[in-house]
Formats: sequence, structure tokens, C-alpha cells
Amino acid sequence: MPKSIGIRPARNFIKLSRWGMREGALHMDSKNGQRLTSAVKVIVLFGVISLLGDMVYEGARGANSQYFNLLSISAAQVGLVFGIGEFLGYFLRLFAGVLSDKSGKHWIFIFVGYGMLLVVPFMGFTMNWNILVILILMERIGKSLRNPAKDTILSGVAENQVGIGFAFGLQEALDQIGALAGPLIFTLVFFITSQNGIPEYQLSYKLLFIPFALLMLFVAYAYRSIQRNHLITDIKKKEFRSERLQPIFWIYTAFTFFCTLGFVNFSIIGYHLKANNMMSDGNITLLYSMAMAVDAIAALLVGKAYDRMKKEKEMKTGGLAVLMAIPFITLLLPFMTISNSIILIVIGMVIFGVVMGTHETVMRSAIADITPFHKRGTSYGVFNANYGLALLIGSALMGWLYSLNQTGLIIAFTCIAETVAVFLYFKMVHTVKAGGE
Repeated sequence: MPKSIGIRPARNFIKLSRWGMREGALHMDSKNGQRLTSAVKVIVLFGVISLLGDMVYEGARGANSQYFNLLSISAAQVGLVFGIGEFLGYFLRLFAGVLSDKSGKHWIFIFVGYGMLLVVPFMGFTMNWNILVILILMERIGKSLRNPAKDTILSGVAENQVGIGFAFGLQEALDQIGALAGPLIFTLVFFITSQNGIPEYQLSYKLLFIPFALLMLFVAYAYRSIQRNHLITDIKKKEFRSERLQPIFWIYTAFTFFCTLGFVNFSIIGYHLKANNMMSDGNITLLYSMAMAVDAIAALLVGKAYDRMKKEKEMKTGGLAVLMAIPFITLLLPFMTISNSIILIVIGMVIFGVVMGTHETVMRSAIADITPFHKRGTSYGVFNANYGLALLIGSALMGWLYSLNQTGLIIAFTCIAETVAVFLYFKMVHTVKAGGE
């Protein structure tokens, strides 16, 4: 009797322990599932916000070159202004990134940055070149304010959850749905009115008030939803630290500089098509929309490939091998997009979309994998300032060379830039192997 009495409580204790372990495991699985769901929600919420934002500014950017051509603005002026705008849009992210790192006030930067998209519809109220320049630059400044905070949050949420490559790939895909829809507003106006003059362009710009209003409503909704559901509770304000960025970061930054330096901007392509009467205005915006659709698909595929390579190599820098393709496909752009063949230009714009998707996905994802979280806003700022400088130099120089009818020199310039990028890629790979990263 004493023995059986002792055994029964022991058995009950074992059963209770096993039950407790199962319940604990289920609780942990549930918690992990909730973390994964929360991460996806944050990514999708920001993706929808970006979708609406892209409808506004990509809608305008797909038509700006043709509109300015109607206003008798030269290719050199267009290229210079777009170059300066791109540079400001990226360079000022350095300061926005540092400030968001220090303050942790991500939403202030997001609200102000998206709010400045209001200037885009106002382009439909003026034909004054000086005013248009101010509006273009203000739109780019707004983008510089919002992006570092958004990228930092996305990369922090995605780490060890859904994969950084997938997060930025999904973000870019949703971006490009908006980028596809935006230019179609202009195409629809041209189709309905059967005209493509200055009044039709101005009406199209004014219609961008609609996606802008929806955008700001959704930003407010997203803010309240994220705060109410504590979807980013793991993203806390980080104390700014004075750690030095590693050599791999600086080599990577140089690599992206030369990749981007030889990239043929759509401002030049659109101007080329309009100036040579190779396509109607509606077809030019439609061509840009097609490129943005390719961008969206490429972003998802490249982002997944990036994460898969990291998993296979079991190292954070394992996905950098995807970058090898960028200089080679960029090299094809000037041969096709500023040629005299419609077929080559269309194929070139498909390649243009692939390059853009890779830039927006892998280039941004790699920053998160080679820098610590608390330096990430600063790292994105440095990276984007460098990216913007490359766009400024490349766009301005190509615009100037195009105005001189020197397309051969544009091709030579791209070849030199991408050759240097290939050299820097192998330097980066050597540095990774030497550091055992």
C-alpha cells in the first residue's frame, strides 16, 4: 500500500509535467505565429502606403519628360533637374536616417515625407519652369524624409521572421502596383480626350489629388492600427552609438555607386522617344508602366532568391552573390533603350524593370545584413546619399551627351562604370571571405 500510494502521485506528476510541456510548446508556437503574423502585417501595411504614394509620384515621373518637351525645355535642363532631384532625394536621407536613429520618431518622418507629395498634383496648375523645378525638388525631399525610417522598421521586423529579401521584395512589388497604376491615369486621359497636349497633361496631374487623399487617410489608419495592435513593439528606440561601419560596407557602397552611375534613367529614355517621334505620348507612359510591372515581378523573385542563398550558405552575406548580375544587365541598357529600334527599346525597358527591381530589393536588403540595427538608419542614409550622387552625375552627364547627339559616348561611359563595378564586386567577395562573414 505505501508503495502504490507513492507511485500514483509520481505518475500524476509525470502526466502533469508532460501536459505542461505540451502546453508550453503550443504557447511558444502560438507566440511565434503571432510574431510572424505581426511582421507580415507591418510589411503589407507599409506596402499599401507605398502603393498609393507611387501612384502619385510615379504617375508624374512617367510623364514629366514628355510634358517638359511640350514646354520646350531642353534635354540637358531636364536631365540636370532630375539629377539634382534624385541626389537631394537620396543625399538628405543621410540626415533623416541619423535623426530617426537618435530620436526614434519614425512616424513624424513618415507623415511629413508623405504629406509633401501634395506638391505633385500642383504641377498641373503651372507651366512656369522655375515653379515646376521647385515642385519636383520638394517631392524628392519628401521621399528623403520618409524612407530611412520605413526601411529601418521593415528590416528590423523582417529579421529572423519572414526574411529581409522577401520583405523588401514584397514592398517593392506593392510599390510597383502603384507605379503601374499612376502612369495609366495619364494614358486614360489621353485615350478619353483623344488629345495629348498641355491641357491633358495638366488635367492628369490634377487627378493625382485622388490617390494622394487616399494615401494620407491610409497613413493615419496604419499609424493607429500599428499602435493599437502593438505590431512593432520589438522596434524600440535605440541609443545612437558611435561604432564604425565595417570595410565591407564601404566597398559595397562603392560597388553600388558605379552600378548606378552607368544606369540609363527613364528621363533620357522618355525624352529620346518623344524627341524622335518614336511613340505616342500614351504609349510612352504605357511602356513605363510595363517596366514597373516587370520591376514588381523581378523584386519578388530576386528577393526570394536572396533569402534562399543566405539560407543555403548559412551566412548573412550569402545572398550577395545575386549582386553579380547587376553590372552585366545594366550594361545592356544604353545599347537598347536609346537605339532607333522600337523592339530593342521595349526589350530594353523589360531589362530596365529587372534592374530597378534588383536595386530596390537586394541593394536595400544587403545593407541590413552588413550593418547592426542601431546603425541601420545611418547606414541607409550613407548608402542612399551615395546612390543619389551616382544618379546625379550619371543623369546629368547622359543628358548633356544626348543633347550633343553623342549616344556612342553614353554607351562608352556605361561600359567603363560597370567594369569598375565588377572589379569592386570581386573585391567585396574577397573581403567577405577574408572576414569569414
